[in-house]
Amino acid sequence: MATEIDQQALEKLQAAAAAARQAAEAAQAYADQLAAGAYVASGGAIDPFVFRLAIFALAVFVGYYVVWSVTPSLHTPLMSVTNAISSVIVVGALISASVTVNADVDDGAGASRFYGFIALILASVNIFGGFLVTERMLSMFKKKG
Repeated sequence: MATEIDQQALEKLQAAAAAARQAAEAAQAYADQLAAGAYVASGGAIDPFVFRLAIFALAVFVGYYVVWSVTPSLHTPLMSVTNAISSVIVVGALISASVTVNADVDDGAGASRFYGFIALILASVNIFGGFLVTERMLSMFKKKG
């Protein structure tokens, strides 16, 4: 009975991992199409790497201004949402870090494990820091005495 349940859970986990891989491949294909479109539209003047780097830089600036313009009363709910997003990143990082490395085939599994581990550490720090900041914000509203 227990092995049957374990087998069903394993099958569901494998199906979820396959769906996550398909979603990541679709997102990568979309990003590649955008980068290729920018390359073609500019007559080859914009390298796809530069296009992706520009998107990343814009995301950093937008994120900075969005976070720093939040009023203090909305800070705690914002941190809760950030922690929820980071928990999804932790799941993806665990999947990425658990890729088996095949010595015969150089398919990037080692890099996947490395970046998965780095993502796991950074997301964990983000979650822990979010809880600390949330606790500090909530302590500001507690009555003293």
